[in-house]
Amino acid sequence: MARAAINEGKYASAFPAFGAERRGAPVVAFLRINSKKPIRVRAEIDKPDVVVVLDSRLLHIVNVTSGLKERGTLIINTAKPLQALESEFGAKWHLAIVDATKIAHELLGVPIVNTAMIGALLKATNIVKPESLLEPLQYHFPRLAERNMKAIKRAYDETSVKE
Repeated sequence: MARAAINEGKYASAFPAFGAERRGAPVVAFLRINSKKPIRVRAEIDKPDVVVVLDSRLLHIVNVTSGLKERGTLIINTAKPLQALESEFGAKWHLAIVDATKIAHELLGVPIVNTAMIGALLKATNIVKPESLLEPLQYHFPRLAERNMKAIKRAYDETSVKE
């Protein structure tokens, strides 16, 4: 996402935050995009505009909305319908859901949902153009770029958004 934003002439920075947890433990990553000025802050984001949840089991383990700005956007990978999560999250935040796990299984053959969730992020925020992701995908995943791009596009199309 950061590279796609930079390719569009925006400023971006991204980094993960890992603790001493074992493999499979929840991980947090941060992305800043600004279309007007360079990003000088290199700290974690404690009041995000958007939160993307790749595993819906985290909804009841971790407070995923901690610090999420009021009327911010919460994007969740879930097979549940939008209405099932509206009462819990939809009153305070914009909500977007997609079954990224299903998409990843069907298009990639593995339950790795990262790129499908990018499609949901694009649908919910319009932060970058979908076609801007092709070059970064080809750079980072040359053999899988086409399948990942299909996952992004399908997730974009299948994401349900409640404003």
